[in-house]
Amino acid sequence: MPFSNNLTYLRGRDQLTQEQLAEQLDVSRQSVSKWESGVSFPEMDTILRLCDLFDVSMDTLLRGDAEQEALADTAGYDRFMDRFSWKVSLSVGGLILGGALMPLLSSWKVPDALCGAVMLLIVTAAVVVLVASGIQYENFRKRHPTIPDFYTRQEKEAFHDRMVFYVSGAVGGILLGVALTAMAFYFLPEREPYESYAAGGFLAVIAVSVTVLIWAGMREEKYKVDKYNRANQREFFPTEEDKRRDKRAGKVCGIIMLLAAAAYVGLGLSLDLWNKVWWLFPVGGILCAVTYVAIGPEEE
Repeated sequence: MPFSNNLTYLRGRDQLTQEQLAEQLDVSRQSVSKWESGVSFPEMDTILRLCDLFDVSMDTLLRGDAEQEALADTAGYDRFMDRFSWKVSLSVGGLILGGALMPLLSSWKVPDALCGAVMLLIVTAAVVVLVASGIQYENFRKRHPTIPDFYTRQEKEAFHDRMVFYVSGAVGGILLGVALTAMAFYFLPEREPYESYAAGGFLAVIAVSVTVLIWAGMREEKYKVDKYNRANQREFFPTEEDKRRDKRAGKVCGIIMLLAAAAYVGLGLSLDLWNKVWWLFPVGGILCAVTYVAIGPEEE
């Protein structure tokens, strides 16, 4: 029976037990068991909820072959992750390249105000792209919390083999930049504009190398579909233990930040140290991060 087979496959794909699926649908575990064995059939509103939960059409759920359709990238995961990796890597590389442009502009006698404006434009463009890409990624995760692993073993192994050359090439590029910069300072006069040219060239090489490293790393992560699914499963369908640990970590972080705020206000009012104890808040943030790692939900 297509429905029972599809339901069994989809539940297993999303790593849900019959109890977990029954809890999300507000039915008994026995009902789920009967559906999967073909003894009974769910009501129409439950079928619609199943379609939303597993991100499949009603036709696929009731009459199609969900496992066969899973072999295709119906969500556009590969194309989305490719674009995402390019946006992030080029934005970070652009920030470094902007830093490489600054000494060159200074050596060309460009006014400092204009140099600052150019750098601000570069930073603004990069940050906008990074923030927008991050929002798009989170929206994609929410729309597609589970992705079938449609990559073949040959595809994964082929990229993993190329990954060695990407990483070694990027590291080699950084070392080459260091060597060329040292040679430039040795052979060229130690005065402007040569020093600015050397510094700008070095940062440009670093920008390209870092871009390649980030791009290659994100492409490598793209093939780890199981990791993507586990992370989304934990975030969108946390266990009771995860919820308790997250609640404890939240309480501790709240106390830490309240103490930081109290200390800041107290020292500010009593000793007029408003401009000197600002570091309490970043320290509090670091302690919160440590607390979450220590007692928050465990990563698989």
